[in-house]
Amino acid sequence: MKHYAFIDYATQIYLWVVGALALFFHNNSVPHWPWLLAGHALASTLLHLMIQRHASHPSGRVLDFIRHYYPIPLYIGLFRETGALNQMFTSGYLDPTLIRFETKCFGFQPSLEFMQAWPYLLVSELFYAAYFSYYLMIAGVGLVLFLRNRAQFFHFVSLVSFIFYICYLVYIFTPVMGPRIFYRALADYQLPADVEPAMVPDFPAAIQAGLLYQLMAFIYWIFEAPGAAFPSSHVAVAFCTVYFSWLYLPRIRWLHLAVALLLCVSTVYCRYHYVVDVVAGVLTAALLLPVGNWLFSRFESSRSNMGKVNSASLKTPLDSVPP
Repeated sequence: MKHYAFIDYATQIYLWVVGALALFFHNNSVPHWPWLLAGHALASTLLHLMIQRHASHPSGRVLDFIRHYYPIPLYIGLFRETGALNQMFTSGYLDPTLIRFETKCFGFQPSLEFMQAWPYLLVSELFYAAYFSYYLMIAGVGLVLFLRNRAQFFHFVSLVSFIFYICYLVYIFTPVMGPRIFYRALADYQLPADVEPAMVPDFPAAIQAGLLYQLMAFIYWIFEAPGAAFPSSHVAVAFCTVYFSWLYLPRIRWLHLAVALLLCVSTVYCRYHYVVDVVAGVLTAALLLPVGNWLFSRFESSRSNMGKVNSASLKTPLDSVPP
């Protein structure tokens, strides 16, 4: 489609693929699927109109900002809807498989024992700060690149979005709650007896008093999508942002990498993810970054060539007459 970039194709394809899945495979677990389809159709239409409008009026500052930044607000809604769609292909959650695997590997559940071994406020606040830094990595690196170089920002948001969309699709087909499943009763799901711990340790009172613990509890209360733990998009996207620091922001690259590594540990300490979720998140970034870069380069190269052809087609016969 004319004026479309890689990120636009990726977003439109995601909207239509998920819409088609809901249309053809909805069941009793998706009672409001017509509204979901209507929302996807509306978002797709508005997206197309915005792209065409920006192409004809590229100098408008507000429209230019929306044109470059629009995928980021979509992440929340698209993430939340995975929790409403992940029972179309699976009944319940796949946590028992991962719990058994980790018990076999470690002899215990790292996501339960780690905090028990270090039940200190300062330690927990450090880890919750690292976990929260995920949001700052996306918004912060994105904003800096947006202000300094639009081409670099477009590269950044294209790859971040590509990784998010792939993770969201995986969540729909392979719902995993993560260690939080030990702490919440699901109305229609019960862990098998062989993976239910004899005793689920409480969150220490000192840790619950922490400001960042409470902040993350609030964020999860508002934005959580049940079943969106494997692979960890926190880890995959965090390493994607590190890649862009390494590429475009060398002054912060080592600090950024250190925080991302601490974030990996924090996902287990804070009982949001199993270790296998973290490993899968790292592998997801390692696989999708080169694939996304290749696709991005191909699309941008194609757009550049098309622009050259269009410019050449605008020449009149007089343009070839020597002075």
